[in-house]
Amino acid sequence: MASSTRIINPAVPNLPLGTEQYERRYQDQFTNILRLYFNQLRNSLSELLGNAGGKYISFPHISASSNQDQYATGSNVPTKIGWNTLETVEGFTLDSTGYASNSFAGVYKIEYGLQFANTANAIHFATVWLRVNGLDVPLSGVKFTLPARKSAGVPFELLAFSSIVFPVNANDRIELWWATDQAATSGGATGVYLEAAPSSTSPYTRPSIPSAIGAITFVSALPT
Repeated sequence: MASSTRIINPAVPNLPLGTEQYERRYQDQFTNILRLYFNQLRNSLSELLGNAGGKYISFPHISASSNQDQYATGSNVPTKIGWNTLETVEGFTLDSTGYASNSFAGVYKIEYGLQFANTANAIHFATVWLRVNGLDVPLSGVKFTLPARKSAGVPFELLAFSSIVFPVNANDRIELWWATDQAATSGGATGVYLEAAPSSTSPYTRPSIPSAIGAITFVSALPT
């Protein structure tokens, strides 16, 4: 059987103890218990193996975001991206220092979107990559080009999106890092930073814009 969100796992039946001599009443009771159990098992499998059976399955995943502006430590200095809002999670933990840790080994897909802004009057670049257990993940780097600002008060803005699929072991520490050739500072030097914006009702109603949003989803068990 199934509810709207999960399949009910049938309990193992409590079979009656047999009698020393044949009794039809015992045999009918024994057969009826097995019939009820296998009917429940069949119903659960029918739901799971049906066209929409995947709706009952929960895979390891995590999604998080940040509602704060984020600045690189300095120009050409690698800086960890922070996350302060946990959206959904199953089989993961999110540490306050900015890394996610998975409970189960497997092949995972990591997707992220970063809201870059360039306040400088010149073209600049931002590079983003992954680290696992403090080590850079090969081939995970992505370089984004940010043209010069539109005017002194209007920066050039870019939503930088990328994804990567790779294997990780249980309890690995997964982090997202970035660097830029010209780092902006809060209320100071012009350059590149990660920009967040609050919700607004003018000139139209819209939700807040996170400086960073990301998700890690389970793809497959590790190859044997």
